[in-house]
Amino acid sequence: MISHATLFMLILLGIAVVARNQSLMVAVLFLLIVKWTGLGDKLFPFFQQKGLNIGVTVITIAVLTPIVTGDIGFRHLAEAAKSSYAWIALGAGVLVALVAASGVDLLQNDPHITVALVIGTIMAVALFNGVAVGPLIGAGVAYLTMKAFSFFMNLGGG
Repeated sequence: MISHATLFMLILLGIAVVARNQSLMVAVLFLLIVKWTGLGDKLFPFFQQKGLNIGVTVITIAVLTPIVTGDIGFRHLAEAAKSSYAWIALGAGVLVALVAASGVDLLQNDPHITVALVIGTIMAVALFNGVAVGPLIGAGVAYLTMKAFSFFMNLGGG
């Protein structure tokens, strides 16, 4: 008999296929293979404990690659410093990193939020031609929204 966890993952795989979300497809298939090969008892605790940090490190490597290859250098930095749009982008980068940090806290303290974020992301990709930006920024936005909601509810005496 198929377990509830496997059924849930297969539903997520179906959603990923329909939405053409390659990252989710790879993640679900990888996790199912780990489970079905019996490696889950050893790997799942590691993924739960270190997965976010590893993911952020991989993203950081991808962002830094153009610097190490020489595609981006000091000349580009100097040119960017003269552009008002570059300063806006710098501020946006700082803001997104701070929002994502709140997302890390939320995901670590409330892991069930991850499923809702994944479903929301898949819906946005499938229905509105959105771009999957990942659970960190989504969790950060959710965290800020929850805090704002809580703040306004407390103002109203609720």
